[in-house]
Amino acid sequence: MKTPAIQNDFSYYRRIVSRQRIDSTNNMLVSTELANRMSLFYAHATPMLKVLSEATSKFVHDNADDVENTTETLGTMAKVCLRMLENPKLLQQIEREETHLLVLRVMVGLVILYDHVHPVGAFARGAHVDVKGCVRLLQAQPAIKAEPLLNALRYTTKHLNEENTPKNIRNLLAA
Repeated sequence: MKTPAIQNDFSYYRRIVSRQRIDSTNNMLVSTELANRMSLFYAHATPMLKVLSEATSKFVHDNADDVENTTETLGTMAKVCLRMLENPKLLQQIEREETHLLVLRVMVGLVILYDHVHPVGAFARGAHVDVKGCVRLLQAQPAIKAEPLLNALRYTTKHLNEENTPKNIRNLLAA
C-alpha cells in the first residue's frame, strides 16, 4: 500500500522490453513471463496479505473441521500482539523500533486474516479478536506508523461494511 509505483515500474519495464523485441531472452534479468506474473502480483494493494489470506482460506476450505481451530489460533495470536503492545513492562523489552512496528503489522495482518477466514468475520460480536482494542492501540501511535495499518484494516477486510458490524467499530475506522 505504501509503494503503489512498483506496478507502474513493472508496466514500464514490460513496455520497454516489448519495444526492443529482445531476441535472446537469456540476457534478460527478468523474463517476460515472470514480469507479467510479478505485475499481476503487485496489482493488489497488499499483495503478500492477499496471498496469505488465499492460502489460509484454501486451507480452511480443504479442512472444514479445522475452521474453529484456525480462527481461534489467529485470534489468540492477535490478542497476544495486542497485549504485548499494551503492557508497559512487555513493551519495555522491545528494544528496537523495527520490532515494535513488526508486532503492529503482525497484529493487523492477523485481524485481516481472521476476517477473511472466519465465516462472519473479525468485526462481528463474539469474534475471538479484540478489533476495538487493536484500532485504539493503532490510533494511539504516531500517524506515520498507524495510518497505513488503519488503511489496511479499512480497505482489505471482507466484513467491515456488513450490517452485523457494530457501528462503534465502523466509526472508529471511519477515515
